[in-house]
Amino acid sequence: MEPKKVDPSLINDSSQVVLYGEFLAADNPKVKFVVSLTETDLAVQKLLAPSPVLGRSRQTFNLKDCVGARSYREDDNEDSGAYFSVYFYPLKKRWMSTGVSRQRVEQCFQVASVQDPRANLEEADKWARAIRQRMGLLQPSRDGVLLSEVRRPCRVMLLVNPQSGKGQALALYNGPVQRMLHEAGVPHTLFITERKNHARELVREADLSQWDALVIISGDGLLYEVVNGLLEREDWEQAIHTPLGILPGGSGNALAASIHHYSGGPLVSSEELLVSCGFILCKGLVSRMDLTSVHLGSGQRLFSFLSLAWGFVADVDVESEKYRHVGAARFTVGTLVRLASLRVYRGRLSYLPADDDGDTGAERGAIPTGGGEHTFRNTCSSNNALNTKRRETPSLYGPADSLLPPADGPVPGDWAVVPEEDFVLMLAMYQSCLAEDLLAAPNAALDQGVIHLMYVKAGISRASLLKLFLAMEKGTHLATGCPHLVYRRVRALRLEPYATKGLITVDGEAVEYGLVQAQVHRGLARMITG
Repeated sequence: MEPKKVDPSLINDSSQVVLYGEFLAADNPKVKFVVSLTETDLAVQKLLAPSPVLGRSRQTFNLKDCVGARSYREDDNEDSGAYFSVYFYPLKKRWMSTGVSRQRVEQCFQVASVQDPRANLEEADKWARAIRQRMGLLQPSRDGVLLSEVRRPCRVMLLVNPQSGKGQALALYNGPVQRMLHEAGVPHTLFITERKNHARELVREADLSQWDALVIISGDGLLYEVVNGLLEREDWEQAIHTPLGILPGGSGNALAASIHHYSGGPLVSSEELLVSCGFILCKGLVSRMDLTSVHLGSGQRLFSFLSLAWGFVADVDVESEKYRHVGAARFTVGTLVRLASLRVYRGRLSYLPADDDGDTGAERGAIPTGGGEHTFRNTCSSNNALNTKRRETPSLYGPADSLLPPADGPVPGDWAVVPEEDFVLMLAMYQSCLAEDLLAAPNAALDQGVIHLMYVKAGISRASLLKLFLAMEKGTHLATGCPHLVYRRVRALRLEPYATKGLITVDGEAVEYGLVQAQVHRGLARMITG
C-alpha cells in the first residue's frame, strides 16, 4: 500500500505521539480517519478519498475535557469489527446566544483492520485504556495546589428527590445524568427519597465503607439533609470526609451554581449548569469545603454549607414555595411580591471580624491521598447497614464551637455590635451564589474559613433594593456604593431578633425563630469540584 502523504504543517512536534492509527467512522465504513493520541490531546483527521492524503480539517480534543473512553463490540455476529468511543465536554460557542458552555462531543471509531473479532477488540481496548491513562496523568491543580481525586472506579450513592424544583430530578437522572455517568465509567446505586429527612436517615445509618462518594440530584435542601446526617453519626470525623457531589435538580441550585463558578466557567443556568456540574462530577476532583455550625435558641445545633438568612431573603425563600411549579423563577416572583410590601425587621446583630488577610487561623484538615497517586479513599469503617434501625433521638456531633459565647451571656470584647437595630435583611454566605442567577458573595471560596456577612439597614427604597438584587446577578452589588448595604468578613455571628415571630432560614430551610449563633469551620467537609 502506498504510504500516506502527511502535510508537515499538520504535525505538532511539541507533543509526543503515544498512539497512532487509522480507523473507519463508526456510522459510515466508507469514511476513514487518522487518529493520534498525544500526552495531552486526541487529534483526528479525515482521509480524503480516493487519494490517501490527509485533509486539512484537523480536529484536536484536549484530554482535560474528556470524561471517559470505552471499547465494545456490536451484537451483530457478522460484524468482525470493534469500536471505541471517546467522550468530551469542551467549552464551545452557543448556537442560539452569545458566550460559551460545555457541550457534549462524542468521537467513535471502528477498528476493522483484520477479520479476527478478538484482535480488533484488543486494539480498541488498547486505545480506550491509553486515553483513560493519559487523562489520569493530567493531574490538575488550582492556584498551584494539587487536588485529590476520588478513587476510580468511584462507587457512588446517588440520592434523588423526585419532588424538587418542578419535579424533574428523576427525569434528569434518566436522561443526561445517567448517560454521562455511563460515559465516565462511574458505577452508582440510585436511592429515591420518599419523604422529608429520608436522605438524612439513609446517610446516618449507611455503611459508608461501601461508597466512595455521596451525590445528590436535587436542590440545596437534600444536601442539607446529607450533611447533617453525616454529622449525626458517632464516626462523624471520618464520615464528614466522604466526598459530596451535587447536580442541580431543584429551584435555587445555589451550591451547584457556586461549584460551577469556582471552576472558572461563564454564567450558565438550567441544562447548561447540569452539564457543567456533571462534567465536574465525572472528573472527580476533591476540595475541602467550609461548614458553619448554627446554634438555635432552644439549644439545637445544626450544620450549614450555604447561607443563614433573616428578613427579606428568608421571607422570599419560604414564601415563594407556593410558586415552586415555575422552577427557578419562583424567587423572582417572590422578590417582586415582597418588594410590594417591604418590611422592617428589628433585632441586634453582633459578629467576630475575620483577619484582614483572609486567613482565619481555623484549623484545616488534610485531604488524605494515596501516596503519589493523589486518590481520595473513603476511610469510614462503619458496619451499619442501610436498613439498620435508626436512633430515636440522634445526637449531633461535630467539632467544638470555641468562638461562640454562651447564649445567655454577652458577646466577647473582640466582637463588633452593629449600632443599627432596624434591618431589611441579614444574609450570611459561605458560598458564592444564592441562586443560579445571584452571585451574592463574589469573593467567596469553598475553603476560606470566612462568613461573608451582608445586611441592609432600614430606610432603603424599594427601587434601590431592586437595583441591589439586579446588580447581584453579576456580583457587582458590593461596588454600587449603596449607603444602606454593609458587608463584613466574619468568623462568627449572633442574631437576636426582637419580634417573637418571623422567619430564619439555613440553606434555604426554615428553622426555629429566635436567637441564633453561628461559627465557620474551615475545610470540615469534602466536595467534588472543578
